[in-house]
Amino acid sequence: MADADFEDSHWRSAGERIQALLAACATDGPAAQARAEQLVGEVVDLYGAALTRVMAAVDDPALAEHLAADDLVGSLLLVHGIHPHDVTERVSRALDGVRPYLGSHGGDVRLLGIADGVVRLSFSGSCSSCPSSAVTLELAVEDAVRTAAPEIDSVEAVAAEVASAIPVDSLMSRVHSGRHEPTTWYAVPELEALRAGEVAGFAVGDIAVLACRVGDAVLAYLDQCPGCANSMSGATLSGAVLRCPSCHARFDVVHAGAGTGESVGHLRPVPVLARDGVLSMAVPAQPMEASA
Repeated sequence: MADADFEDSHWRSAGERIQALLAACATDGPAAQARAEQLVGEVVDLYGAALTRVMAAVDDPALAEHLAADDLVGSLLLVHGIHPHDVTERVSRALDGVRPYLGSHGGDVRLLGIADGVVRLSFSGSCSSCPSSAVTLELAVEDAVRTAAPEIDSVEAVAAEVASAIPVDSLMSRVHSGRHEPTTWYAVPELEALRAGEVAGFAVGDIAVLACRVGDAVLAYLDQCPGCANSMSGATLSGAVLRCPSCHARFDVVHAGAGTGESVGHLRPVPVLARDGVLSMAVPAQPMEASA
């Protein structure tokens, strides 16, 4: 790993190390834990005050934009409430960033408004016919919005076809219970190396995932054919159609992995998004059978 990459990943994991140190202090008793938490609070307040002065001294809009665009600096500005972009702009930009992924699955999202800590979104597109695809899209949008605007209280999604408000917590319950297992994001920088038309397998967490690149888009699916339940390892990609090496079923990877021709079912989509500048996948904690 290059020195710059190591330094970047080192700071991105600082929060986890701080939490681990606080937890270690707790083993020495409540007094030690209280002192450790007070120390962290004092340091955070000190750097917050310094950052506030820095941003107040910046009179160049381009420089303020550059600072806010940096993942590490931008996250600290958010923590201290001094980010130069308001919540509406940040959410709008987050949706612009995730929109290409939604489009790759035939979906789209529109910001309806933000009021009283609630972000209201409208989902639309052909992906609505595939429940597993809809869940992955909701997961991707939820993550993008909450990363850009951690101060929001909740997100509500409105299905454009029926125009009824559905709390995202309710929608996301399908990810966290029943057929949909809990989901975790994993950084997979190797995805950047995929060439157009290339198919490759990845072990993400303990889950086997098949990824491919169609044009500029990197698309990923659980490595299981819904037709024969076998691994898709060795699958070939022709245009946007992925062919199972075992049963020869064909699936359109650009349209949520839907079966084409006489092939039925859907491959199970796996969200692929740039998180903190690194392509990442959201995979379930346990494998789930592909959609029939």
